[in-house]
Amino acid sequence: MKILVVGGAGYIGSHMVKMLLESEHEVITLDNLSSGHADAVLGGVFVEGDLADIACLDQVFDKYQPEAAMHFASFIQVGESVRKPDIYYQNNVGNTLNLLNAMLKFDVKKLIFSSTAAVFGEPLYVPIDEAHPCVPVNPYGRSKWMIEQILSDYEQAFGLRSVCLRYFNAAGADPDGKLGERHDPETHLIPLVLQAASGRRKDIQVYGRDYDTPDGTCIRDYIHITDLCTAHLAALQYLNAGGISDRFNLGNGAGFSVQQVIDAVQQVSGQPVTVVNAPKREGDPARLVADATRARSILNWTPLFTELETIVLHAWQWELKQLNSRV
Repeated sequence: MKILVVGGAGYIGSHMVKMLLESEHEVITLDNLSSGHADAVLGGVFVEGDLADIACLDQVFDKYQPEAAMHFASFIQVGESVRKPDIYYQNNVGNTLNLLNAMLKFDVKKLIFSSTAAVFGEPLYVPIDEAHPCVPVNPYGRSKWMIEQILSDYEQAFGLRSVCLRYFNAAGADPDGKLGERHDPETHLIPLVLQAASGRRKDIQVYGRDYDTPDGTCIRDYIHITDLCTAHLAALQYLNAGGISDRFNLGNGAGFSVQQVIDAVQQVSGQPVTVVNAPKREGDPARLVADATRARSILNWTPLFTELETIVLHAWQWELKQLNSRV
């Protein structure tokens, strides 16, 4: 198929482009490079452009005639969304509407949408399944939940079918070593701890050690970036087979604590990590773990890299590559 990957130069999008190419799809990547990297797009057609530019969208759809789209071009920092809700609603909602309307204009009726566990808000129970109420507590989560509801309306009115994949914590790096995480600033735990191990960062802060968990630190569900991408492929196959719009949680179902991540990094890297204990952050739940049973059963999705040490190892190999490139 011809697949338009919006945000394909970013962390998740670039891994997706690589997997689509390996699966012999034709890929058109559209990215404004505000946070992505052109050299992370390993093949296919690359167009530097913005979802805010309707003329650019029309040109891409007219010239390349994609049969489906995957959307990774959202702003993702929770704290920033609280400080700057305007840009989050403009980009995550307004610009997504531009994409949806361009799809309708050019009769493209299949979309895989990157959603988030943040649509649920404070968990009422763990693990979190798709039936859990959606009560997002920040503009980032609300922007994603708005799009999920808009997509329901677009299917009913226009027949645009979509799969919303609600990620928990994307982590790791391409096992081949060609791609990895390059956020600036970096906010994700595993790369931050790895940078502390490699010497690129002097320490790592642990926010709270008195949670109601076995070691007192927060527990999160980490899903390997490759497994995340295989879920997108499975979702595409599901839509191609005539599947109706749906929403799926993506996680490996086994949460790992902040301390377990630190321990795994020290074990894999063989390097000590300096830890600074800090107060709890407001709004940090003790546990966030996905129930991904529906994705496994309906999409026939099976994550392969479920061990924390494997996720950390692949990310550590990428961190060493980044370190060596700076020498």
